[in-house]
Amino acid sequence: MTTIDIIDAIAIILALMVAIIGHEIMHGRVAYHYHDSTAKGLGRLSINPLVHIDLVGTILLPALLYFSHAGFLFGWAKPVPINMRTVVNNGGYNGAIAVSLAGIAYNFLLALVALIALKFIPAVDSEITFFLKSFLSYLLIYNIVLGVFNLLPIPPLDGSQALGFIARKMQMHKVADFFDSIGQYGMIILLIMIATPLSQYIFAPMQKLISFALSL
Repeated sequence: MTTIDIIDAIAIILALMVAIIGHEIMHGRVAYHYHDSTAKGLGRLSINPLVHIDLVGTILLPALLYFSHAGFLFGWAKPVPINMRTVVNNGGYNGAIAVSLAGIAYNFLLALVALIALKFIPAVDSEITFFLKSFLSYLLIYNIVLGVFNLLPIPPLDGSQALGFIARKMQMHKVADFFDSIGQYGMIILLIMIATPLSQYIFAPMQKLISFALSL
């Protein structure tokens, strides 16, 4: 493995960690704004990556994808615990919607920051500039992927939670109950969609958005 390969691997790992861990922290921070101190009390609002690592989602799956040369990385951090009842009591359904979408908002904002920062990297051929370009490029890619993926209205993804609370706000409780009822099958549905030709319909919008962003 060359020096460039090592630098690229470090950039990949750091970008993925920033994307997935920050996503979870933002859920907890917005919940804390609505006086839910569950995550804070458990030390889960810390930027220390060790408290957010999920053995499968943060280590095993990304490592498997990387060493199998899958062409992309994906993963998740340990979900931040939230008492949504406290959030609703203090912020209503708007507060619950904000908590649900906080991680997605973080991902899209960070993707935008990475896109802008890429424009300011000097055209100097050095290991430092290579690392910065790689890190920011991966940061842009992973945050777009996480942001778009989590918008899917499939439990336990953030999009389904947000839609459920929007439905309850509009007194459409049957719709919200439907999302709750399929929650136990959510991971199975996701695995089927990802592991079958249906995946092309999921990842196509991400690929187009990434290609557009990198072409700017």
